[in-house]
Amino acid sequence: MFDGNISSSFVCPNCQSLSYQFRFARPVLDCSDSARELIHGLKYQKNLYLARELARFAAEAFADPRLRQAIDERWTLVPVPLHRSREQQRYYNQSHEIARHLGAFLQLPVVRALERVRATPTQTRLSRRQRLKNLQGAIALTRQGKALHPEKTRGIILIDDVFTTGATVQECAKILCQNQHENVVVVTVMRG
Repeated sequence: MFDGNISSSFVCPNCQSLSYQFRFARPVLDCSDSARELIHGLKYQKNLYLARELARFAAEAFADPRLRQAIDERWTLVPVPLHRSREQQRYYNQSHEIARHLGAFLQLPVVRALERVRATPTQTRLSRRQRLKNLQGAIALTRQGKALHPEKTRGIILIDDVFTTGATVQECAKILCQNQHENVVVVTVMRG
């Protein structure tokens, strides 16, 4: 983990051999007990009011100059999907709830462009390689996602609660890129 701005050429030793379909990922909060507690409160304790607060944190990512274009061109926010069985258990998708509030704060459109077409086991205890394998074929475009035309949608911002290995957003970005969306970035509340 590297804190602060890096002013010279830099290659992350953890990421140097990885290839992502998205341009960059911008988490806002470092992994800490308090950040984890907020996210778990939303995710597992059904404290839905926390989605608005987590979206306020996510909005801080847009101070990053790399995201200026996204605001100027009104890029589309796309929440990372949950499988319908998990969403029924929780009664909501935490990433969609964060995206919904973030969209209202920033006046950006929110589209549920992706869906999980296959239930996958939780990834919390899997390695990056296991996570990637776990997600293969699990995500697809929704009808709304197919209607997002790359000519009209200048870019897409994937929204998720936590960025751990990048496997989930990688699979999402891969599906979007297969549909001609080349300008994909990621914003998360916390890095794991």
